[in-house]
Amino acid sequence: MSPVRSCSRTACRQPAVFTLTYVYADSTAVLGPLATYVEPHCYDLCADHAERLTAPRGWEVVRLPSEAGQPSTDDLEALANAVREAARPTPSSGEPVGQGVEVGRRGHLRVLRSAQQQNLDR
Repeated sequence: MSPVRSCSRTACRQPAVFTLTYVYADSTAVLGPLATYVEPHCYDLCADHAERLTAPRGWEVVRLPSEAGQPSTDDLEALANAVREAARPTPSSGEPVGQGVEVGRRGHLRVLRSAQQQNLDR
């Protein structure tokens, strides 16, 4: 089975990039970014079929912005900066951690000294 979902239109083998759903009570068709998983009452559409989509007379088509589901370069850069910041070693804070005191740090690992040992050293 291919990890790329294809367009739901018959004989179309293009990759799907949009998902079409219907709200029958409101006579509305909603076309938005590709859903994260396949829904039984939704249709995955390629860019060509999504662009040419029309609704029955009396129905409204709501087109949600497609770039909302995809991270922008700013989002990716912010994520990378957050990961770098989390990996940066911090100076020993001497803050209590559980029943110990943090005396060092390397990446995500912390060196703890028991509170009893800390009191004996003073």
